[in-house]
Amino acid sequence: MSSDSWTILSPIEQKIKRKIESVGVPLKDWDISINYGIKTGFNDAFIISKEKRNEILANCKTDKERQETAKIIRPILRGRDIKRYECKFADLYLINTHNGVKENGKVKIPRIDIKDYPAVKKHLDKYWYKISIRADKGDTPYNLRNCAYMDEFDKPKICWARLMRLSKSDLNAFPRFCFIPKDFYVVDSLCFFTGTDIGLLIKELNSEFAAYYFFNSVATLDNGGFQMRQQYVEEIPLPKLSKLNANTDIDKEIYKAFNFTDEEIKFIKTSISNKKKEIESLIK
Repeated sequence: MSSDSWTILSPIEQKIKRKIESVGVPLKDWDISINYGIKTGFNDAFIISKEKRNEILANCKTDKERQETAKIIRPILRGRDIKRYECKFADLYLINTHNGVKENGKVKIPRIDIKDYPAVKKHLDKYWYKISIRADKGDTPYNLRNCAYMDEFDKPKICWARLMRLSKSDLNAFPRFCFIPKDFYVVDSLCFFTGTDIGLLIKELNSEFAAYYFFNSVATLDNGGFQMRQQYVEEIPLPKLSKLNANTDIDKEIYKAFNFTDEEIKFIKTSISNKKKEIESLIK
């Protein structure tokens, strides 16, 4: 656990902590890049339904405009769409009128010029008052704010909600780390990371051990939710396991890597069970 977690530990908790720290590698030290989702400044204008997407594309005057417009209308996910392992796409799309990307003072990706997308402009003009006065905008009200890591959205990623709520109907749905295919964007209430070992990390982050770690190191809210901010999540120490197959019991492999005794494993399982009961009493 982190050095500021649990100021008073029982002897068995101290043993577990020492084993975790001797073997585990903090998530932030893996070969990954952690980022926040997209902030539009006014979701009503920039996040649209499938029907609105089809309407905008139908309003394009030429095939070229339609093809180019389709490229900047990208699928996007919200917190409620993030499940354990997989997402549930709600047919929502981001109008990605990005502000371009600069690297070493040079333009890496040019800013979207709304004049090249008249059908998109027609849609956004309906919200002109709101988008023109918002703080989170790019060089023009039509553009999104600067996002230096924009190309990271084009990669496979692991995503989670910064505020992770639990329900009485499914207390086992914690933690919830979700694999997101490439090309999907996510809103700013979510964090995500790209990099190597994605297949392994998604299993470790949804493991029984991860539940134990987060239950004891992340603040519990009055409604039973958890503050899964990046600065907390990136500290979880995870073992570097060998490549796993579909039938691998991830919990057993993690316990084996940490060299936990039967007594320590039993303590972890009991601790998780007790925490779930505590959370259940908080949920209205």
